[in-house]
Amino acid sequence: MQQLGIVGQSEAMEKAIQSLLQVAPTDLAVLILGPTGTGKEVFANAFHKLSKRSKAPFVSVNCAAIPETLLESELFGYEKGAFTGANERRVGFFESANKGTLFLDEIGEIPLATQVKLLRILETGEYSRLGSSEIHKVDVRIIAATNQNLERDVLHGNFRQDLYYRLNTVKVTLPALKDRIEDIPLLFEHFANLITRTYNFRFEGISPDAVETMQKLNWDGNIRELKNFTDKIVTLEKGKYITLPTLHKYLPPALPTKSTMFDEENFHLMAGQKIDEIRNFETALLLKAMFQLETKIEFLKEQNHKILTELEELKQEYYQSGRSDYFSVQEEKSMPEIIDSFEDLKIENVEYELIKSALKKNNSNRKKAAVELGISLRTLYRKLKQYNLE
Repeated sequence: MQQLGIVGQSEAMEKAIQSLLQVAPTDLAVLILGPTGTGKEVFANAFHKLSKRSKAPFVSVNCAAIPETLLESELFGYEKGAFTGANERRVGFFESANKGTLFLDEIGEIPLATQVKLLRILETGEYSRLGSSEIHKVDVRIIAATNQNLERDVLHGNFRQDLYYRLNTVKVTLPALKDRIEDIPLLFEHFANLITRTYNFRFEGISPDAVETMQKLNWDGNIRELKNFTDKIVTLEKGKYITLPTLHKYLPPALPTKSTMFDEENFHLMAGQKIDEIRNFETALLLKAMFQLETKIEFLKEQNHKILTELEELKQEYYQSGRSDYFSVQEEKSMPEIIDSFEDLKIENVEYELIKSALKKNNSNRKKAAVELGISLRTLYRKLKQYNLE
């Protein structure tokens, strides 16, 4: 799907891609949900390119960027003299997209009065230009998108229920980047290759520890933020191999969360009064270091909890069975010996033994072993290389 701009192997993305492949050849209306920057327009364009309408126009409209007073005339067009300043007839977006696809981004921003006319054209294909009573017909497939909760807007009376159900024939939800961190390396490489082709130089890659650091960042702007960051660092470094120190040069100073450094009551006041101090170079470096240390500690806590949970499950499975399912009596080390030795092992050694156990249990089937361990297959391959288990 990379030729369509869609990159990802996470479970959530696989589900969205499956919906895309199933629905794209039809004329069903599609509602794409997801936070800002998750690639809703890219998906809408993919729906169009994979449809029978691919040779007809694809028209994208950002409903939030058009003033309410102008939105209706922009969507349906207007006749000369329809209002002050209408010096000539104008074709609307629906007419421009005839036989093709119309993408209505930020659909939740459409005012109620315009929603009525939108519902009519969706149901009958009929509309009239502003300032005219003449009825026109169009054949347009609608794909809508929003980062709002339309069901809540319906309950509050801000969005028509009948229009919501008409748009929500097929719903596709795109996850935030923080919910698909296993896709970050793939996305980074994809964007890096695009930018290097643009400027005609080769991308030499990125180190594993730099990737792990990127996977711990918030990415509130999602894929859009990651793309901008990738374009900047790869361009300024001329495609050179990116290490962790290189990555840190381009990370903005990280301000601590109010839960760790500021009181809820005084947070805004401190942020306003101390802004000059925060901008001081040495202070910014200190804050960034503290944030990164806090992130690493939280990560280690999560890994420790995960390992303890795995150990408990292994113990329960072993003691509940009359015979171990993991090791035969001919093996060098029995399961009780491994379990008893875990208390004195470092995290790396525990992880090493867990991976060995999972591989033996699943007859060296790496995909099943990855599922057993609760990690992605990509992560398992990296661990196998790290511990020389290949």
